[in-house]
Order: sequence, then C-alpha cells, then structure tokens
Amino acid sequence: MHSLDQFSIWVSFQLSTIFFIGLPFTILIWAIKKGNKVIKRLLKNYWKVSLLFFISLILLIGKLSFGLLITNLAITLMTISVWFWIDINNELKEYKLWHPLTSITKIWRWALTFTSINFVTRSLLNQDCLYKINSVNCSEWLEPSKKLFLILKSLFNFLFGANFTEPIALFLGLFALLIYILGLLQWLLIQLPKNGRNSSFSNYDEF
Repeated sequence: MHSLDQFSIWVSFQLSTIFFIGLPFTILIWAIKKGNKVIKRLLKNYWKVSLLFFISLILLIGKLSFGLLITNLAITLMTISVWFWIDINNELKEYKLWHPLTSITKIWRWALTFTSINFVTRSLLNQDCLYKINSVNCSEWLEPSKKLFLILKSLFNFLFGANFTEPIALFLGLFALLIYILGLLQWLLIQLPKNGRNSSFSNYDEF
C-alpha cells in the first residue's frame, strides 16, 4: 500500500473519531442540558444505529474477513439515520440560523455525511480489504481496532481477571451482531410499518 493511501486511511479514521463519536456525544450532552427533545431523539436513534459500528470494530479485532464490509454498512446506516426522520427534519427547519445547538447539529449532519462518503470511497478503492481484511495490504484498516484491543484487554483483565484474546473478540462480536440483526429485523417488521418515518419526538420522555 502506498504511503499516500496509508495517510488517507489514517485521515479517514481520524475524521471518523471526531464526527462519528466525539461530536455527536458532545451534542447529546448539550441537548440534554438544554432539554431539546428533537435533538435528543435524533441522537438517541443515531447511537442505537451506531452500535453496529462498534460491533464491527470488535469483529475487526477478531480478524473477521468481512469486518470492514460491516463497518461500511454501519457507517451507511448511521448516515441514513440522521436524515431519515421526517418530523425531526421539519422541526429542525423551524429553528433560525442563530440558534447554536440546532445550527451545530445541522452542520454535524452534513459533516457526518461527507465523512461517511470519504470513508466508503476509501474502502472501495481497496476492494479486496472488504472481504480479506487479513491481507498484508489491508493492515492499515486494522490500526484502530488494534488500539481498541489494547484498551479492552486491560479493561477485561481488570474486571474479570482474564485475558481478552482475538477469538474471544470474534465470539463477542458475532454474538452482538446477531442481537443487532434481530433488533433491526424487529424494527423493520414492526416499528417501521407502524410509525413510518415519524420519530414521535414530541412524545419522547425526558431523561
């Protein structure tokens, strides 16, 4: 892999850390503090969907061959989730530009979208890695999961006094993926036909 490709992948992951995790977490805390139901609902739905992203990182620790493909699917679903809800979109349109919380949220949605497009594009330029992540040429895509592995290994040892290994990560990742798929199917078959693209944020309980 050329150094330019390695650098672009590194940049993609750095942007992902900011716009997939850091900024949405900050906006959620801000929305809770301000008691903004619409943004809290948007971010709650986003974090539910984004669980697949974290599952994919666990699967990459376990060296699952198509782990990167799941990562791309997760990123695509995360992007869709922030634009999907009609009632949330309509409500956000009502806010003026000088309303800081909603303006930052709107900017974040677009930044998330462009970051997702960049990430998926980089992945498609390395198509073999989508199905053969263990290839030598795909090592750069495993760097974030290696860092996560070190964190989880220390945490696992602290909590359970046991060693966190790649086979354990693969098992936990596959189990979590199964639960996620069952939850997604339940939403597709029951909740989506019932509510459509209405998030019902106005009925959303405060927390």
